Amino acid sequence: MVAYGCENDDLSKHLSSRQQVGDVLRAYHDGVTEFRAAMVVGSGSLSFELVRNLTERLPIMIAPKWLYTRSQPISISDVVTYLIKAINRPSCFNKVIEIGSAEILTYRDMIIAYARVRQLRRLLIPIPLLTPHLSSYWVHMVTPVSANIVRPLVQGLRNEMIVTDPIARTLFPDVHPIDFTTALDNALAELDAQQVEATWTESMAATWKQDKPYTFVEERGMLIERRVRTVAVPRQAVFRAFTSLGGEIGWSYLNFLWQARGWIDKIVGGPGYRKGRPRRETLRAGDTVDFWRVEAIAPGHMLRLRAEMKLPGSAWLQFEVDDDSGQSRLC
Repeated sequence: MVAYGCENDDLSKHLSSRQQVGDVLRAYHDGVTEFRAAMVVGSGSLSFELVRNLTERLPIMIAPKWLYTRSQPISISDVVTYLIKAINRPSCFNKVIEIGSAEILTYRDMIIAYARVRQLRRLLIPIPLLTPHLSSYWVHMVTPVSANIVRPLVQGLRNEMIVTDPIARTLFPDVHPIDFTTALDNALAELDAQQVEATWTESMAATWKQDKPYTFVEERGMLIERRVRTVAVPRQAVFRAFTSLGGEIGWSYLNFLWQARGWIDKIVGGPGYRKGRPRRETLRAGDTVDFWRVEAIAPGHMLRLRAEMKLPGSAWLQFEVDDDSGQSRLC
């Protein structure tokens, strides 16, 4: 898979190098099929992650000239379909196949579509003088992606990525790529289904292996802070401790800051610091704990809270406890 652009275009170094890789591979073996695609809509795609992070984090954003470059994004599920159908298919050998959905969109169109699907209000202010080099630093400041990684991508966005050769329709007449909005719905549904479970499961495994008291990493587009502590207290006692937080008891550290955060949230239209929780000792999924909602609970092991306060994205607070050589390990 490589990005495309017309051979005689003034391609960026990034796009040019992608095409050169395809040329080298096809020259080395007759059975190579080269697919060229613009943005792949799905988790892990850098272009998609940029659109997602920019839209999620910025209510008002500047719109550099490259946001108006036309492109034909394609769903990751359609990409996989093409790849599977091309396996051991002689009619595809030694060919360059451009793939994309039927829609031609600008990156501005994609941001607006993303905001509409997520029910976010976003304002884009055109700034045509912002160069790709400066844009890379702007993207670096407002997303988790570093300038060194995003710069080659942004420089390539000056090139339109439009399917010019209809060979894909000829070779794969039964493949009909889905539209961008549907691809977006599928990608977000996958993230919603995977990001919390996968991330926190990986968090527990990683913590046990590295045995570090504190880590701060980025995974799947989320910033994750992990803390771990081993205590000489029975596991059930630790579980009761973190499931009793909130309400009249409050929180275990800097309780006044939690209250201040609640007041600020109330001012900007959020639920505020409701200072409440069920009177029963055992929490259940769906219960409210101050400005958190119990998303999941595993008796004696785990509690996951989802923030209902006003935030630029989503946030979770999770506690896990397990036995560790006669002690308890809290994550």
